[in-house]
Amino acid sequence: MASRMAENPEEMLRTLAHEELGLSEKAFANPMRSAVSATLSTAVGAAVPVLPYLFATGVTALVISFVISTLAHFAVGAAKVLMTGRSWWKSGLEMMIIGLGEAAITYGIGLAISPLIPR
Repeated sequence: MASRMAENPEEMLRTLAHEELGLSEKAFANPMRSAVSATLSTAVGAAVPVLPYLFATGVTALVISFVISTLAHFAVGAAKVLMTGRSWWKSGLEMMIIGLGEAAITYGIGLAISPLIPR
């Protein structure tokens, strides 16, 4: 049987993937649907810290943006438990800390390059 399957390498690979790893073509999501979903998720996530600047200016907008972004990171982390089964509190806190780290790094880069930008 293995010899017959080896005559058709694609079929053999498909069978091995199914039998050894439990994978099948039906188990994978539609690539177009995944791409659209990722694009929309990124767009919504990127809009969150920008929204306060539509309604406020200066330090007020910055503070609102910071608070909303921090809470959004926590909410996304807490929502991850639907897939991971971990503690919602720990998962939310982990994502929030990662987001704050990203913000600190980005702020540091901005400070470092700001003298190079002509005014």
